[in-house]
Amino acid sequence: MGIITSAIKQKLEESFNPSQLEVIDESHKHAHHRGAAEHAADGGSAESHIHVIIVSTVFEGMGTLAKHRAVMEAVSEEVAQIHAFSVEAKAK
Repeated sequence: MGIITSAIKQKLEESFNPSQLEVIDESHKHAHHRGAAEHAADGGSAESHIHVIIVSTVFEGMGTLAKHRAVMEAVSEEVAQIHAFSVEAKAK
């Protein structure tokens, strides 16, 4: 796990105490895409595409957009350093 994915995992664990958390570096799947190449050329890390699956009781009663906003707020610094970030957030 790289520096960015480790930081994302730590912040999400602290913010949501999830029952399930997967922080997946999918950068290898996108290495040939223009965005990944531009990210690397701009001095970005090898971590360019991150996918998160998170399940937490914190999300109970929240709509999809609210869940995604909460996750994005918790990891905004890390997301600013990568090219693409996707989330699957579910209530337990």
